[in-house]
Amino acid sequence: MLKIIEFLLFFFMAYWVLFIYPHRNAVKTAKTVDATSTPEVVQMATCHFCKIRLPLNESFLFDQRYFCGMEHFNTFDTNGWLGCAKQIRSPNHDERPEDVNVDTVVIHHISLPEGRFGSGAIEQFFTNQLDPQEDPYFEQIAHLEVSAHFLIKRSGELIQFVSIHDRAWHAGASQLFEREKVNDFSVGIEMEGTGDIPYENTQYQTLAKLVQMIEKELHINYFVGHSDISPNRKTDPGKSFDWKYVSQNAKIPENKLPFGSSSR
Repeated sequence: MLKIIEFLLFFFMAYWVLFIYPHRNAVKTAKTVDATSTPEVVQMATCHFCKIRLPLNESFLFDQRYFCGMEHFNTFDTNGWLGCAKQIRSPNHDERPEDVNVDTVVIHHISLPEGRFGSGAIEQFFTNQLDPQEDPYFEQIAHLEVSAHFLIKRSGELIQFVSIHDRAWHAGASQLFEREKVNDFSVGIEMEGTGDIPYENTQYQTLAKLVQMIEKELHINYFVGHSDISPNRKTDPGKSFDWKYVSQNAKIPENKLPFGSSSR
C-alpha cells in the first residue's frame, strides 16, 4: 500500500513539473508582456534618388540626403544633381539654349586668395557672398557673377554648384573649334589649385570618378582645359595638371583629348 501511495505521489509531482507548472509560467509571462509592452516604431527614410521608402537603419545619410545604396549615391538624379557631391547651390546660372548637346568638359583651376587653399572663399565667390574687405584681390572680383558646375577641393571633397542640365558661367569668352560660347555646351570643373603647385592625388581620384559619372549621364566628346578654349586669356588648369594621368585613370580615349595629353 505504501509503495502505491509513493508511486501516485511521484506521478502527480512529475505531472505538475512537466505539464502544469510550465504552462502556468507561460500564461503569466504572456499576460505581463501584453500589459506592459508597446509596439516598436520603425523609423523610415526616403531614398533621394528613387524615392523608395526603407527603414532608417538600412539607408545612409550624406549631405542631409538619404540613399538606399551606392548605385544611387553615385548617380545623377533627374534634375542633374549628383548624389555623392555636396550641394552648395549658386544663383549664377541660367538655362542652356534649346536643342543644345552637352558634349564637352572644361577643366579649370582656382584658389582664393591666390595660392591659399581651404579658405572657403571659393564657395563664397560662386554664391555671391565674397567679402571685398577680407583681401585686396577680393575687391576686384567680388562683383563678378561666376560659377562652375563642380569644385574639387585639395582634400578631394566634391562640391556641386549648378545642375549639369543648366548653364554655369565658367568659361566666359571662349571657342572650341568653330563653336563659340562654350558655356552653352559644356560642364565646368574647377580644381582647387594654382596651375603651378602639383595637384593632390585625392583630387585626381575624385576627378576620374566624376568624369566617368558625367560620361555615363551625358555624351561627352571632348575634354579640354580653359586655356584650350581661351588661349590668349587663360592658363588653367596649368602646367602642373597631369592630363596623361587623368586620361589613364578616367579611361578617356585619345580621340576625346583634342589638344593632347601633354601638360600645358
